[in-house]
This record gives sequence, C-alpha cells and structure tokens, in this order.
Amino acid sequence: MALGVADGAPALPAHVSAMDLTAYQTEGFHDELFDEALRPRPGADLLVRRLAGFSTGELAERQRAADKALLTMGITFNVYGHEAGTEKIWPFDIVPRVIEAAEWSGIERGLIQRIRALNLFIDDVYNGRRIVADRVVPDWLVDSGACFRGPCAGLRPPRGIWNHITGTDLVRGGDGVMYVLEDNLRTPSGVSYVLENREVMKRTFPQLFAGQRIRPVEDYPEKLLAMLHSIAPPHRRDPTVVVLTPGIYNSAYFEHSFLARQMGVELVQGSDLVVEHDVVFMRTTRGLERVDVIYRRIDDDFLDPQAFRPDSLVGVPGIMAAYRAGNVSLVNAPGTGIADDKAVYAYVPQIIRYYLGEDAIIPNVPTFVCGEEDQCRHVLANLEHLVVKPANESGGYGIVLGPRATREQLADCRDRIRANPRNYVAQPMLSLSRVPTVVGNALEGRHVDLRPFILYGDEIHVLPGGLTRVALVKGSLVVNSSQGGGSKDTWVVNADSASQANASGDGLGAVARQTADPGGTA
Repeated sequence: MALGVADGAPALPAHVSAMDLTAYQTEGFHDELFDEALRPRPGADLLVRRLAGFSTGELAERQRAADKALLTMGITFNVYGHEAGTEKIWPFDIVPRVIEAAEWSGIERGLIQRIRALNLFIDDVYNGRRIVADRVVPDWLVDSGACFRGPCAGLRPPRGIWNHITGTDLVRGGDGVMYVLEDNLRTPSGVSYVLENREVMKRTFPQLFAGQRIRPVEDYPEKLLAMLHSIAPPHRRDPTVVVLTPGIYNSAYFEHSFLARQMGVELVQGSDLVVEHDVVFMRTTRGLERVDVIYRRIDDDFLDPQAFRPDSLVGVPGIMAAYRAGNVSLVNAPGTGIADDKAVYAYVPQIIRYYLGEDAIIPNVPTFVCGEEDQCRHVLANLEHLVVKPANESGGYGIVLGPRATREQLADCRDRIRANPRNYVAQPMLSLSRVPTVVGNALEGRHVDLRPFILYGDEIHVLPGGLTRVALVKGSLVVNSSQGGGSKDTWVVNADSASQANASGDGLGAVARQTADPGGTA
C-alpha cells in the first residue's frame, strides 16, 4: 500500500511545499524514529506521516508555540550558581520519542526485576549482610560507600519496602540494545516534566495524537498517592501525607510543588513539622495535625540533625526516632542511596542473580570499578578511551569523556583516581541513539537517554515511557538540563494504532512525495 493523505497526513495547498524528511540524516547512529533505510520504526509510521505532511517552517512555528506555553505555564527548573539567575524555563523539543509497546513490555519486566533485587539488597545491607558473607559483593564496597548510612542499621521499613520511587536511567547503544546506565534511588527527580511535556504536546500539537493509541501518563499523581497511602503506619485509616521540600532554591522545587498540588496534599518545609513523643505533627492554623507519610525530597544527610548532620537547618529533629518507632513512613526510606552508588551498580547483575536466581533482563553498560586494583590499572592505562564517573555525583557533574578530553584533563582525572580510587568507575564511550529534533526549519538527530519512573507499593508500577532527555547541542552527549540538555515527550505506542507501512518497503521518499501530493493513493 502506498502512503498517502488518506492515512492521516493533512493535504497541503499546491503552492506549499511539504517538509523534506528525505534530507534527514541518521549519520550512522541508531535512530529511534527511522531505520537505516529511513523507514519508520515499529509504531512510528503514523507519526512520520503526520510530520511529513507539515509545511516547511511549520514545525519551527509549533516549537515556538510550545516554548511560549512552557513560559505561560511556569514550567521551570533551577540551576545552582548560574550567573544569569537560578530559575530557567524547561527546554523542550516537540518531536516525540516513540517506543513500540512490545519492546516496552520487555523494558517494564526488566525494571520490575531490577527494583525487586535492589530492594532486597538494601534490606540485606542494613540487616545481616548475607550477600557480603557469601562473597557476592566485597565488604569494602558497602562500608566505604558515600551513601551508606550507619544510623539505618537494623531499620525495618513498612512492608519491607525501601525504594518506593526509583528513576532508572536507560540508554540505547549503537547496537540497538537498551542498557541501564545508572539507578537513582535517593530522591529521583523529573517525573513532573513527563506530565507537563505531555500537556504541552496536547496543547500545541494535538494533530499528532489523532488515531494513535498512546499509553497515558496523566494518572501518575493518583498512583503516587495510592502508593504513599499503602505504606502508612498501621491503624491509620485516613493517613495524612505531605511532601517535604528543602525550599524554593532547590533545583527540583517546581516538581515538589507540582506533585503536592496534583496529589492534593500539603507542601511543607522542615520548620513546618515538629516531633513530639516520637510522633510527627504539622503546624497548621488549627493547631498541630498528625502526619503519617512523608514524601521527602531532602537528602539523608539533612533529614534529621539528631541522626545525621547536626548543622542541618532544613530537616526535622527527631524524625528518625519517629520512623524507628513506626509512627511515620518516609519515602524513600533513609539509606537507599547505597544502591545507586555507581560502584555498586557494576555488581547489580550479580545482585539480581543472588536474590532472584535470574539473569538481568536489561543489561548493564560494561563497567570498571576503580576500587578493584586490577580494574583500576586497566582504567589508568586506557583513560583516553573511557568515560570516567564519580561514584556518587549526579546531574552529569564530574564526568570525564576520555576520547574528548584534553591532555591536561586526562592528567587531572588520573591524579584524582589515584588519590581516591573507590570514588570512580569507568565505562566505554557508547554511541548513544538519537531522535529527530527541531533545529530551525529542519530536523536533525540529537542524542537521548530515558528515565522511567517506578513506584513500589502494593505492586510495582512503571510509568509508561518516562523522561526522555535530549542533548540539544549537536554532537553533545550531555543530556542534563543543568548543562544544556532538554527533553521530549515519550510515547509508548500500541502497534495496532498505526498501519505497518514500513513492512511494505516504502521509505521516507514515498511518504514525503505522496503526502505533498493531494492525488496520492490510499
């Protein structure tokens, strides 16, 4: 079947030229929308038809409309120390990323498997350490972990769940395989932008959604609240939930306030809470109100000055005593950071096998742990070919891309590894997949990653798609918004929502020609 206007692309007036998608170049990278012959990938053919039907310049106009909508809606993030100010409008690209439902099913199973194993690992680390005794992971890996928290030893969180909310970063390599890049179990951020990206797309580009069965993301706040209720202390029939924020200058404050508003719960700071007789209360105009569940967006160190850092001014004195007494639930549980240490990450396939007796469904990126002497020697000898990462940094800070680093940068990196090998891991430099992105009046490929969000309560729920972060600078691999990255809406699309035209062998040439020609056949 030829590809024409009857398949959903708008017919253009004779004097208006359609966007020339045949000029798009994959440049040897794995492209998420097109294969090597510029045929739409499974689930993406209807989207490609629609894109081909727009006139030259119309995508740029839509992009400007989306940027204006973001400004009007006040969708922002904060950048620490930025000379032009802290609050920035969220950078967004209107061409969505498509993942076909059959592939997503495998990703979902792999994420659920990983979250179960990591939860068992955290519980074991603070209650017995069988995995260390059985020599699956070395004792130094746990004891020297920057995010290991001694005060959490012996803790038994409600229902045995530590990592209630996880953001797992995935990347697709040049081989087309999806890999886990890192785990985020402390206070993972970004889910608010998943929801707002979808809202902006529906406002500014509703035509793209017609006829497609795209899995919804809008019910995340409802599922988040249900999960928070599910882990409340026993005998609390109508539990009070709050979101605890360090304040307006935190980089994710927009998300804190957004999620509290969407769930219909109070957004509080440490000064709004008080602990009396191992029970947490919230100060209100009506007096003290008991709090049962705290979705805390404050790092462990600052959570309770009586248990962790005594100089913390944003935490709640006594909150850990209330937690130990079982009178309040904390999400995520304190101490979960041990499992998103990048050195621990290297052992996750063994961790999955140890606790679940299964092989990892989603593979890790091959990783060298500099805390292991022989692996450290390999890293130091091959630094110019590897990506070096600090074990406990986030936001892309401290990463050295060996193939792109100067001699001075490599020398400095080598010195830092030698001074503190435990703090570094190294990985081969992947050829990350790309997605078409609006650049002026054309589309160009830009590198992406993906952060799905997983909720663990009565059951494990994986938000369909997640946050696609995109490196907006040509050739860049840095997707973090704090360093010039942006994001895209991520669609999990059921295959039957669009005809499988790519199976017929028709490539972009046919799509572009016949979409522009009102006489094209269906």
